[in-house]
Amino acid sequence: MSSRRTRASKIVTEDELNDLVLKLQALVPNSGSSCTTRVPASKILKETCKYIKRLQGEVEDISERLSQLLASMDNSGVDTDFLRRLLQQ
Repeated sequence: MSSRRTRASKIVTEDELNDLVLKLQALVPNSGSSCTTRVPASKILKETCKYIKRLQGEVEDISERLSQLLASMDNSGVDTDFLRRLLQQ
């Protein structure tokens, strides 16, 4: 057994890894958390990556819309400093 594998096995056991994958599966919508059959870890990880990418896209979209809203509020004379400070928290 390589020393790299030995070090890795000390960090996370197979049972711990399986537990983490199950927890991840429960967090990701439509990842098979409601099914009674075992879903391969590779599928759960792929679904998680797709889900995170989708969330990133949603965050970018909301950020863009918020920027547009703040810009329109600036043009209408509304004090947006308070809103900006609030959003930075």
